[in-house]
Amino acid sequence: MTANLLQALAGLGLFLFGMSVMTEGLRGLAGNLLHRVLARFTHSPFSGALTGSVVTALLQSSSATTVAAVGFVAAGLLTFAQALGIIFGANLGTTVTGWLVALLGLKLSIGELVLPLVMLGALLRIFAKGRLASAGTAIAGFSIVFLGISVLQQGVAVFQDLVTPDTFPTDTYSGRLLLVMVGIGITLVTQSSSAGVAAALAAVYTGTITFPQAAAMVIGMDVGTTVTAVLATVGGSCETRRTGYSHVIYNLMTAAGAFFLLPLYAAALEQWMPAALDQHAEIALVGFHSLFNLLGVLLVLPFAGAFARLMYRLVPEHGATPESGLDRRLLSEPSVALDTAIHHVMQQVAETLKLLQSMPHRPNALGSGKIDSLQSRLTLVRSYLDEIHLSPQEKRDWQRLNASIHLLDHLERLLARCEEEPERIRTLVRVMDLHELPTNLSELALQLEQLLKEAQWQRAVELAGEFSASADAQAEMLRSDIAARIASGELGMPEGTEQLEAVRWARRVTSHLARIILHAQAAR
Repeated sequence: MTANLLQALAGLGLFLFGMSVMTEGLRGLAGNLLHRVLARFTHSPFSGALTGSVVTALLQSSSATTVAAVGFVAAGLLTFAQALGIIFGANLGTTVTGWLVALLGLKLSIGELVLPLVMLGALLRIFAKGRLASAGTAIAGFSIVFLGISVLQQGVAVFQDLVTPDTFPTDTYSGRLLLVMVGIGITLVTQSSSAGVAAALAAVYTGTITFPQAAAMVIGMDVGTTVTAVLATVGGSCETRRTGYSHVIYNLMTAAGAFFLLPLYAAALEQWMPAALDQHAEIALVGFHSLFNLLGVLLVLPFAGAFARLMYRLVPEHGATPESGLDRRLLSEPSVALDTAIHHVMQQVAETLKLLQSMPHRPNALGSGKIDSLQSRLTLVRSYLDEIHLSPQEKRDWQRLNASIHLLDHLERLLARCEEEPERIRTLVRVMDLHELPTNLSELALQLEQLLKEAQWQRAVELAGEFSASADAQAEMLRSDIAARIASGELGMPEGTEQLEAVRWARRVTSHLARIILHAQAAR
């Protein structure tokens, strides 16, 4: 008996490990493509729910989908209402795991058939590189999942005569509620609703429990996932907490509906498909799991806007801090974390352009506390970028991360020059022959700000590059003229040196600005 219990637990452990490995492989195989799909095809809560369901089904990870949604909101790519659709759809996508278990793991019992695939997957993971290695990881994980189901099924089957449906609470409202609590407990222990659903499917397949009993536990397992979501929000950003609390409220609403839907679903099967509950109870169970999640999505989506407003009231902003949105929980999805970091850097670029626009009119503004604020925020972003780890095989994100580092470097150097050398700015504004430089730079900043708002990146790069080249030529002429005036005695050495330094300052700031726009285009 003890050996069989250990066998069942080992099967459950293999299932959990296989799911983790398979998800790792699928995420590596897909790269950031599926996250791009989420951002591209989420135009409304409805489209978000559809793409969220598909992406979760493909990745076999609702947490990855939810983290992506949080990151897109933090990066300003999606509204919170749109992201809610993704979160709701992720719940529906997770039910695909149950179908795989019921149809392939239990009906076809492919546990032994996939044993060679474990070896194939392991060889690919060890000896291959890039996406082929990720494919091997996914194959190995997929195989281990079904090997675990096979071991779990054998372990549970022994309890068929010892543990019967009579051992569990009866199919009454109070008994059902107790089974819901059991389902919550199972999810808290395994930290995976998919593992709990797999165990329930194996139990109902062997007749250890009845369909209504298993269905009530599956409802509880969906509720149990919300505890993990709440714990994940501790210390998180507003977006993270809103997402976690949204998950809790939505799952509680869906569970309440499923609780009262269960007897109607069972009665309908008894009426129209009387053999289903006896011969195909596991199919009926995954069908119920998918049905109540689908109904939950369809019923809540029309009210996504109102739901979002409710969450904004429950989790108000309370004054944005410089680190708002730079949630380290997003680092589990490097592509999403990178989007978030780039969004924050681009905000600082926009504010820097506004500062440069004020240069001819308020030269002292560039030496004010605004630059300190910008620099402190850039320091936070730099620290955040330092925690994003990618490999050269992830070409697109690797290039974007490198471009972001260069962008941040040039932006920090530009701000440092503005803060540390305010006298150069005052000299440019004061000297009539040099006044054209800050005026032109101010006009360029205004034009660049408008082009970036309109996402005309190529034009912005061309304009900044042309201006930088022109400024170089103009600076050479001015420096030659100043040197000649010093030599002729028209200018004293101190004043002349001050003007030369001011021209050099303008030339370097212009160069930094051109590089900032170039790297910003590459990073977006």
